[in-house]
Amino acid sequence: MDITKAYRSAKYQVTGHGPREINALHDAVEFAEGRYKVADIYGSGPVIADFEHKISNLCGKEAAVFFPSGTMAQQIALRIWCDRKGVKRVAYHPLCHLEIHEEDGLKKLHGIETILLGEAGRLFTLEDLKAIQVPYSALLIELPQREIGGLLPEWKKLVAITEYCRERGIAIHLDGARLWEAAPYYGKTEKEICALFDTVYVSFYKGIGGIAGAMLLCSESFRSQAKVWKRRHGGDIISLHPYILNAWSNFDRRHGKMERYWESAKEVAALLNESEQLFTKPEIPQTNMFHLVFRVERGIVEEAAVKTVEKFGIGLIPNLRMRDNGELVCELTLGDSIARIPKEDLTKAIVYFNQALDN
Repeated sequence: MDITKAYRSAKYQVTGHGPREINALHDAVEFAEGRYKVADIYGSGPVIADFEHKISNLCGKEAAVFFPSGTMAQQIALRIWCDRKGVKRVAYHPLCHLEIHEEDGLKKLHGIETILLGEAGRLFTLEDLKAIQVPYSALLIELPQREIGGLLPEWKKLVAITEYCRERGIAIHLDGARLWEAAPYYGKTEKEICALFDTVYVSFYKGIGGIAGAMLLCSESFRSQAKVWKRRHGGDIISLHPYILNAWSNFDRRHGKMERYWESAKEVAALLNESEQLFTKPEIPQTNMFHLVFRVERGIVEEAAVKTVEKFGIGLIPNLRMRDNGELVCELTLGDSIARIPKEDLTKAIVYFNQALDN
């Protein structure tokens, strides 16, 4: 059986919050009952304004704009910073989402050049910033850095980087797609983290588990410009309330569970690291997301994963991909689903999977 099909057929799945089901729309309607009767229209109305206010207040920013996607929100944020600073150039990590997952949208749609900081396999440093020899308008920092296992810079180093940029008039933008998940590691509130940044993007479909949706947190003047660009990008569809209400209800349900998800990730990673044929990156997860890197060929991993599903009804490996450097990798992100699995059964399943790899 195919590894993905086996995972989906399992009674229990280690990752996420469960399958994305159509009835999520029904949940959104239920959430709205007694609160809202009128939909938002072209970005205006109580349903969108109230949610924007809730999140901007939580993160300590003046204003917010709800977007259908983070891709749209971040390209627009960087475009505005480049226009304001007068330099169409930004800097970010070589594995930034805009660089590897957006078909060069920033470059093709906005004519913005990019500076790739440091090396792909590590976090960039203050020294990497100091090595830049050309002017640039904004620095994008992703917390955590997804493509290298969800790594986070030490707080002091993060502060030093943002202070360096601020002293030089360089705008600092946070790719906070997983901001909610990163906060427990720092022991900081979202407001404390966001205070380091001029603009912030957050997601509602990753750790929060919404249908879709993102928000750009910023100043009032920045918001005015962002709304114009949102219209230009086609993001002002007539109504976004199904996304907003679903995002809001899931946010209220899961925002307070991020530390619990992180603890589960550390427990699962510790068990998996007992195998000699894999290691987790990082060894101790810094958020509820981490990567498994295998030392054996794909066929062995697939066979072990499928057999684990057949024997225990537990899906451990949702998919596999080969990195450019030749590493065979699986990304695990823990959420509500992990709490549904009896701990004793999960431990037995991981032990069995490890033995299948080792043998």
